[in-house]
Amino acid sequence: MKNLLFFSFCFLLAFPVFSQGNSYSFVDFQRTLARPGDALKRKEDTLKKQFAAKNLDWPARFLYIRSFKYDGQLEIWVKNEKKEKFKLFKSYKVCALAGTLGPKRMQGDYQVPEGFYYINEFNPNSNYYLSLGINYPNASDKILSDSISPGGDIYIHGSCVTVGCIPVTDQQIDEIYILAAYAKNQGQDFIPVHIFPVRYNNKKSADYLANFVKKDNKLKQFTERLESVYDHFEITHQLPVIMTNKYGEYVFDGLSKKVVVAPVEKPKREPVQHRHRNITELADAVHQWPVFPGGGETFLKYLEQMGKSIRNILPEGKHKANVMIEFIVDADGTPTNFKVLNGVNEEFDDELITVLEQMPVWQPAMLHNKPVAKKMKQSFVIE
Repeated sequence: MKNLLFFSFCFLLAFPVFSQGNSYSFVDFQRTLARPGDALKRKEDTLKKQFAAKNLDWPARFLYIRSFKYDGQLEIWVKNEKKEKFKLFKSYKVCALAGTLGPKRMQGDYQVPEGFYYINEFNPNSNYYLSLGINYPNASDKILSDSISPGGDIYIHGSCVTVGCIPVTDQQIDEIYILAAYAKNQGQDFIPVHIFPVRYNNKKSADYLANFVKKDNKLKQFTERLESVYDHFEITHQLPVIMTNKYGEYVFDGLSKKVVVAPVEKPKREPVQHRHRNITELADAVHQWPVFPGGGETFLKYLEQMGKSIRNILPEGKHKANVMIEFIVDADGTPTNFKVLNGVNEEFDDELITVLEQMPVWQPAMLHNKPVAKKMKQSFVIE
């Protein structure tokens, strides 16, 4: 017993508890370690300058990492307030890919996992320079993967080699490790890491995936669930709450009604206060119509992608909806006063408006070389 107590005491001395209130922070501790300390000396000032060049506040309190297997990319998104939208800081090239598309399901399959994870380990003495552990197997993997030997030890790491992890160069992992350390230092204990098979808005990648899963309906459904989160983030730059049902399927608060929860009464939805402006003058005829960023084709693609992002909140048994919306592009280009002229039901239409209000600013309509407010109508399909 004495030996056990002594061991516990030594363990506490060697690994101090970190909190935002402690003078000795998690980042301070990293400075005392050889590799992270050296990385901070070389990279911290550079990162600050990169943040300043992109008008981002240093350091980021919240980090979001997403990776695309087929496209060989890893992105870092940042923000400093919970209600803020994430902003892209940087995209890194992933050195190599082990295995093929599809999730990891057993030890030794050399697959990079696909799904929704978080960083659960900072390894300053990795065999691959520095590394950040990912919590594979997660709750979904524990149900769907091999029950005896699902595998493990999945990292984002340096050294540019892989046997089922996400490898980057040593210079890149320096930056990623520091950014993650600062986020943890400020209280983000669960840094999300989303791993997608492809970048869904890249036609070449999407076509490759479609061909890859065409004979495997189960895999097709799995990748479509991942795509729902990808689409949602592309539209809102916010993350949904992601859970796992008893079948190991990912379900999403705000994206899916198939969440398995305790049988409690569903609270009544509170009415949402939508954006509304008192616009007294609307132009009937204009010399130039409002222009969506990127033009008309980009607007149609935006609506198509948005339709995919909210298709899972269609009422039970309904798989497609033709909707018509009306809104005003104000003289400053802000889209506002959204109405659903042809929709689904009150709850769905209300959620649709909430998503539409994330629409970027337009180039306003012009009349006699002056910007004016113009009413718009648009039909599109949600499926």
